Amino acid sequence: MDAVQLGRMDPHMVLSIINEKLRLECDSLDVLLARYDLDAGHLNARMAQIGYHYDVHSNQFKPNT
Repeated sequence: MDAVQLGRMDPHMVLSIINEKLRLECDSLDVLLARYDLDAGHLNARMAQIGYHYDVHSNQFKPNT
């Protein structure tokens, strides 16, 4: 997984992959961003496009309420 790959994918697929990585491999968003060399602003903007935000307590991207 890299930023170029994620940029080409459907944002809902990106959401699924990112949440799986957060659940199984990374203890926080910061760890995920560092491990996969991703830009926080770009990822957050991409998730915001489909109505999701990062929830630090659950360590997952969740729907905006």
